[in-house]
Amino acid sequence: MHKKLLLFVTLALFFFNVSAQKKKFDLQGKAGARGIMPENTIEGMLKALDLGVTTLEMDAVISKDKQVVLSQEPYFNNEISLQPNGKPITLKDQKNFNIYKMDYEQVKKFDVGSKVHSRFPGQMKFKAYKPLLSETIDATEAYVKEHKLPKPVYSIETKTIKNGDNEFHPEPAEFVDLIMEVINAKKLSKRVIIESFDMRTLQYLHEKYPKIQTSLLIDEKEPFEDYIEKLGFKPTIYSPYSVLVGKGLVDRCHAMGIKIIPWTVNTVKELKYFMDLGVDGVLTDYPNIMGQLNN
Repeated sequence: MHKKLLLFVTLALFFFNVSAQKKKFDLQGKAGARGIMPENTIEGMLKALDLGVTTLEMDAVISKDKQVVLSQEPYFNNEISLQPNGKPITLKDQKNFNIYKMDYEQVKKFDVGSKVHSRFPGQMKFKAYKPLLSETIDATEAYVKEHKLPKPVYSIETKTIKNGDNEFHPEPAEFVDLIMEVINAKKLSKRVIIESFDMRTLQYLHEKYPKIQTSLLIDEKEPFEDYIEKLGFKPTIYSPYSVLVGKGLVDRCHAMGIKIIPWTVNTVKELKYFMDLGVDGVLTDYPNIMGQLNN
């Protein structure tokens, strides 16, 4: 009898731990569900929620009138953008369509959902605009409440470009403060991550808003310890380009108490590989791959 009880308890603990591990895995939808829907749109975010993401990843830029806008670049990318008159934007001219030089009412007139994306030809197409961070949060919170879905985490990237301060975006302190004004107004500080390749924004955030989670984005092969030393503190998440991730890096992150979430993991095969390595989550253009995992 005692042995049977012990076996039952052992099995119960095993299945509890397996279940807990599955719950902890962080499925992050890149710019919503970029492989399926136009990026950084409210429609894309809601689709990602339907596909079971735990974290909505989105990109933030700033308009001339200091609004926080969702956009992968601080200008209108030629790959996805049409001018208000319907004309395309060329690669040569795209940086002339600088969002930091436009009030949001101008920004909203551009169509970023109708043009076929050469890298994501399977995207659903419809007329869409770059939404405000605030309205994206409002739409998301209303959607999860209506459909009885788990409340997501918001991972917001500060989109800066080299030598872009005061030309394509504010300096790091103002950039972060503008985002945090929205987050605090929505009372979402416990469900937000600020991510960036630009260490300056994370360093300022850590100093002024130390309770906010941080994610350091990495795209170059340099020693993990060097990046952490340059940053000056331990981020919540270390988020490298997926080809840079191996078991050794996963173990070093965990030894320091840092989560590791690689980007961008877009196939079931890759997802299985990284889950077997023990990563804490993945960032993907195709959140539907999680549902295909056991097929």
